[in-house]
Amino acid sequence: MGEVFAGRYELVDPIGRGGAGAVWRAWDHRRRRYVAAKVLQQSDAHTLLRFVREQALRIDHPHVLAPASWAADDDKVLFTMALVAGGSLAHLVGDYGPLPPHLSCTLLDQLLAGLAAVHAERVVHRDIKPANILLEATGVGRPHLRLSDFGISMRMGEPRLTETNYVVGTPGYFAPEQMMGAEPDFTADLFAVGLVALYLLEGAKPDSKALIEHFAAHGTPGAPQGVPEPLWQVVAMLLQPDPQARFRTATGARKALASATELLPEPGPDDELVEVFDQLGPLPLGFGPDGPLTPARNAAPRPGLAPSPVP
Repeated sequence: MGEVFAGRYELVDPIGRGGAGAVWRAWDHRRRRYVAAKVLQQSDAHTLLRFVREQALRIDHPHVLAPASWAADDDKVLFTMALVAGGSLAHLVGDYGPLPPHLSCTLLDQLLAGLAAVHAERVVHRDIKPANILLEATGVGRPHLRLSDFGISMRMGEPRLTETNYVVGTPGYFAPEQMMGAEPDFTADLFAVGLVALYLLEGAKPDSKALIEHFAAHGTPGAPQGVPEPLWQVVAMLLQPDPQARFRTATGARKALASATELLPEPGPDDELVEVFDQLGPLPLGFGPDGPLTPARNAAPRPGLAPSPVP
């Protein structure tokens, strides 16, 4: 059986890594369900401060995956989130390559809807990239996207965790002003959304440096091959090097995207169906759909038999 945190969360198997710690599938002995749990060492004060910020984030939105609860035990802390089984946009593009424009628009609309909720809380995500955008395992049905990993996000007006001239985020998804050490702002997140859009439509990571240089020297380029012109107009506005020339809000970008989507041709009967598979492996030996097959050592009694040790 796995390690049990605070008598409640039993670690089952590792399913990935976040910005500052390992992510596990875990069994919640109180709520009797599987969750995702990010585990961090308490010995790193910098990481711990990020943990405090991330677990304090409470945004209830269908396209945002925010922490739900937390626990501490010995030298480690963890916080839990809903378990999302369909992998990330990186998995989807890795499986299928460039995605059809209509599907890309659906995913981008959901991403912008979640981002609008994040920005409404005065939070800048600062690390929007395909690997941080997760998918429910919906098969060939309508996809359901969740924006995740708020480990380096910050609320407007909060002090930074890094020096002013130190760039935080993922190389290749920085807005130009981030590279210059500008204060985090919502429009930098929107630039990253534009890069994610190109990734979906072209099936490869965009060369953001070359894009920025082209925009600066020659203005907005023509639509890349395979990208419909109405959709490109929206993506190009997200990618403007000057933050003042971008959409000012995620909601504004979402409205423009909806208008562009209406101008796209309908999918044809021969278009490939894109399926979002369950990317989680089978449960390891000793665990079933309803939890551990034998009681874990150090797990709290089932609810109703004794008080639970953590809130």
